[in-house]
Order: sequence, then C-alpha cells, then structure tokens
Amino acid sequence: MKLLRQLLKLEAKPIRGLLWLEWAMVFYAALTTIFIVASYSRLHDPVQMLFGRGQALVMTLALWGAYRLFPCRLTLFGRVAGQMIFLGWWYPDTFELNRIFPNLDAFFAQAEQSLFGFQPALTFCHTYASPFVSELLTLGYVSYYPMIAAVLLFYFFFRYERFLRSAFIILASFFLFYVIFVLLPVAGPQFYFQAVGTDLIAQGQFPHLGDYFDRLPFDVLNQDQMLPLPGWKDGLFYRLLVEAHNAGERPTAAFPSSHVGITTVVLWLAREARNRRLLFTMIPLAVLMFFATFYIQAHYAIDAIAGLAVGTLMYFLFRWAYRE
Repeated sequence: MKLLRQLLKLEAKPIRGLLWLEWAMVFYAALTTIFIVASYSRLHDPVQMLFGRGQALVMTLALWGAYRLFPCRLTLFGRVAGQMIFLGWWYPDTFELNRIFPNLDAFFAQAEQSLFGFQPALTFCHTYASPFVSELLTLGYVSYYPMIAAVLLFYFFFRYERFLRSAFIILASFFLFYVIFVLLPVAGPQFYFQAVGTDLIAQGQFPHLGDYFDRLPFDVLNQDQMLPLPGWKDGLFYRLLVEAHNAGERPTAAFPSSHVGITTVVLWLAREARNRRLLFTMIPLAVLMFFATFYIQAHYAIDAIAGLAVGTLMYFLFRWAYRE
C-alpha cells in the first residue's frame, strides 16, 4: 500500500510540457516525415508510414494529457513506457525507408573477410553447435529487452531523480541508431547470405545486390528469404528467439548492432546506478549478447564491435545533452 500511495501521490511541481524523450521521438518523426515526403513516389506505402507517425503523436499527446489530469509517478511512467513500447513499430519502419537505397552488405562482408580471413557469422554457429552453447547465447540475445526494462525499473524505484534522464539516454540512442540504419542499408548475414548463397560466401565472393531488397514483398517477409536460425531447435530460448524474429525481423539495422549498442548504453547506466548486483548480473548477459549477434547470423562481427564503440559514444553524448 505504501508503494501504491507513493506511485499515485500528486506531484507538487508537475512537468508542464513534453519530456526530453518525447521531444526525441517528435524530432525523429519530423525528420523521417521530411524524408517520406521527399521520396514519396519511391516508397511502397507512404500513406501508412505517415499514419503511423500520426498515431505516435496522438499516443504521446494522450499520455501527456493523462499525466496533466493526474500528475503522479504512475502516469509519468506511462509516458515513458508508451514511447518504449512504440519502438517496436519504429524498427521495421527503417526498412521501408532504407530499401530505396542500394544495399551495402557486399562491402561489409568483404570488410569482415579482410579483417578475420573468414566469415564468423558463417562458421561460428557450426563450430559451436552444441545445445549448451546455443541456449547460452540465445539466452543472451533474448535478454535484450529485459535488460533495458531492468535498468529503467531500477532507476524508477531506486534512483527516481535520474529516471527521466536514463530513459532519455536509452530512447535517444535508439532513434540515433534508427537514423543510421535509414542512411546505411545493411541487411546482415541472415538475409545477405541467403540472397547470394552460402557457397559463394564460403568461397570469398560477395556480389552486390543493388535494389534486391526493394523488390521483395513488402508486407511480411517469408522465412525462405532469410537463413534458418542456427541453434538447438528444442531449446526454450531458441524458441523465444524464433518467435521474436517472426514478429518483425526485416533486412535492416545490421551495422552497427543496436542490440550491442543499446546493451552497452544500459551497462553504462547500470554502472552509474552504483548497484553491483544489477551491474554484475547484466555483464554476463551482455557478453553472451555480443557473441550471439553473429552466432545467430543477425550481424557481422564488425557490427558487434562497432556497436560497443557507438553505444559508448551515445551514452556520453546524450548524458551530456540532457538538461533538467
């Protein structure tokens, strides 16, 4: 009851305008709306894309209105949660925007070959094909959203004075990743290797695909358009991973890995929280996440490495940019 009273207690000085994280969404929506208008004739369903942005704005205003009517911690949390949940719509939207550009996977696969002498995404899953390794790594991968939620909830309940800043850092990092994904159309091994054939990849040949992905059916991608997910098919975490992929995976967002990047941001926030239990619980999951990205063939290894650097940069950038 004490917790409930604390959540419902009216704030003495409620926030009047939009939150910084809501402004981040508005800025991203406005930026991509300009892109949609400029590329209107080349997009498959620009009307639906504009409608989705309208829905995001209506949701934001509705949650803001609920908070203004009853300004408390619970309605403020609802404003943050609404933006986080809507990220599930923004992610596949990047594919609808970047598919009009020539695909760049050949360049990244060649860079991978030059750096390692082979394709980690092609060999790692076969070298370590045991159920134990599969379940460990897929556990790391499916822990992505729980790790984000854990850090946000920790700040909400135990570091409330920094909750909005932490949420802003995470959400703004997501949107900056999405801007990169729009401008840098890299589909990742699971789509590129399937499109050109793993035999060619194993021989060190990396054909350019041009507008191949723009010509794919643009409603729901068929499973034969991507490599089958490697791993132990009877495993619990493998099945969870398959469900997540079936829900909204698209040939987009490969470089840099936002899974690794956002996880890096979340680790920095966990360190800032000065809670060893939280940090030391998340570090092993983050390590598993790193290797899982190319074990399941969602990313090139260089995507994961770049994710570490970009995630760290975003944490410090948005930490500096945030103002109360």
